[in-house]
Amino acid sequence: MKSPQDRNFDNLIDKFEQRVYDTFKGEWRLKLLKEDLDIFYKASEPLTVWDAGCGFAQISRWLAEQGHELTLCDLSEKMLAQARQQFTKDGLNAQFHHEGVQTLAPKLPQFDLVLFHAVLEWLADPVPTLQTVAAGVKPGGHLSLLFYNRNAMVYTNALKGDWRWKNLLDDSYLGKGKNLTPPNPQFPHEIIEHLQHWGFTIMIHTGIRVFHDYLSKETLEHSKQSELFELEYRYCRLPTYRDMGRYIHLVAQR
Repeated sequence: MKSPQDRNFDNLIDKFEQRVYDTFKGEWRLKLLKEDLDIFYKASEPLTVWDAGCGFAQISRWLAEQGHELTLCDLSEKMLAQARQQFTKDGLNAQFHHEGVQTLAPKLPQFDLVLFHAVLEWLADPVPTLQTVAAGVKPGGHLSLLFYNRNAMVYTNALKGDWRWKNLLDDSYLGKGKNLTPPNPQFPHEIIEHLQHWGFTIMIHTGIRVFHDYLSKETLEHSKQSELFELEYRYCRLPTYRDMGRYIHLVAQR
């Protein structure tokens, strides 16, 4: 049997860009991430930052604009090339590595800030890899971790019913990973327990899309988007609601 591998998005880069970033959902995700990371953006001294699995590197470019020192890596050669091209276009500097985080991490120093965004759920071994990446944070430094929430996947499938209930009961919904459905979503409480065990303290805990992804197409079409996102904003950092977001963003200090 072939061993599971980390996901490489080279063959889905166009679909990924259209369905994840060029949407209101993508804009909302970036808005909340930037709010959570604003303290680093405005830091008085340049920070060393590792974007582990950078994708198109929107957050890295945003940080680089403030003079922070960026190191970026990605398993996808095409995504990394696009990130490099955008940095060049914007007149920004960074180090780029076409390499997986597991093999690159031992070669790198520790950083003031490590970004690990929307990577965990695509890994063959999520928790060991997260520990490797987290070890790249300096004492006193921070980890910004964004991951696909298993709570949301369970709830969405439960609401749809039919054959999905059996799949939920025997966990057979995991590990498929077709197209843009992640094979290894994570429970927030388990990830937080791991981070705390490794010496991290959770500073920020945000749910991204705590209502939107549970609504029917008809409901979305007949409701005001502005009001929906006001609701999202009001509840996205409150206990219970934040752990129902499609994505969870944690900022943890070592």
